[in-house]
Amino acid sequence: MASNNFSLSIPTFKGDHYNSWAIKMKSYLKAMSLWETIESDVELTILPQNPTAAQIKKRDEEAAREAKALSCIHSAVSDGIFTSIMTCESPKEAWSTLKEEFEGNAKTKLMQVLNLKREFEMQRMKGNETIKEYVSKLMSIVNQIRLFGESFASERVVDKILVSVPEKYESKISSLEDSKDLSKITLVELVNALSAVDQRRLMREEENGGKTEGLLLAKSSFAKATSNKVQCNHCHKIGHEEKDCWNKGKPQCFKCKRYGHLAKNCRFQGDEEIMAQLMEAEPLL
Repeated sequence: MASNNFSLSIPTFKGDHYNSWAIKMKSYLKAMSLWETIESDVELTILPQNPTAAQIKKRDEEAAREAKALSCIHSAVSDGIFTSIMTCESPKEAWSTLKEEFEGNAKTKLMQVLNLKREFEMQRMKGNETIKEYVSKLMSIVNQIRLFGESFASERVVDKILVSVPEKYESKISSLEDSKDLSKITLVELVNALSAVDQRRLMREEENGGKTEGLLLAKSSFAKATSNKVQCNHCHKIGHEEKDCWNKGKPQCFKCKRYGHLAKNCRFQGDEEIMAQLMEAEPLL
């Protein structure tokens, strides 16, 4: 018969990322059949004057579970954190003390969520990042927001990517808009599509013996120095002529200034944060 035994590593809390630790610790305690002891905080059964053996056994099991749950919490925190709960006599009290100290009250949580949302909106993709690295950074912030119980739709991440990625992804986004409804594209689909740009770049680097950081950068700088003098009469962007403009023939939305759709179909309509970013930046499409 196959064994059902398995070992779990107890998560350790050192003072940072309390919400992540609390979720892991709750799962651990459930696996140990101890979470109910913390959640309910039921007082130990009071034994009558002449208790039966069954009553004594039940009382001892309750006391053992409570002691075990408290011991688990003690073992799951660093020495510095332990001092704040070492006087707690029940696992429920210890758990509540940690929650109050490190999660904070409703006002504190609201401020933390607002700071995370501000950090999300300020993110811009760096030149040496791949699209997957950039999205991973965005999702790290999003997941922290969600840990506070705040909803954060994946569509907002999609919108953020579309308005904040560098110009090298323009042609790919333009072709996506021609072939798909960008208002319905999923985050996974968008990342996979834009990753093709990074893969082609990597292949070119390998073909050039990895010299893109030096030789190809110098060539691109020279190319930019000459091409930047040219301005497209259609989209008014610097670096290409009207005959080479990928936006030529496409309608332009007067709300977001992007090409490829009309204002009535604008997916950013009503989103003031996204619209503000679009008005500050050059249109991608």
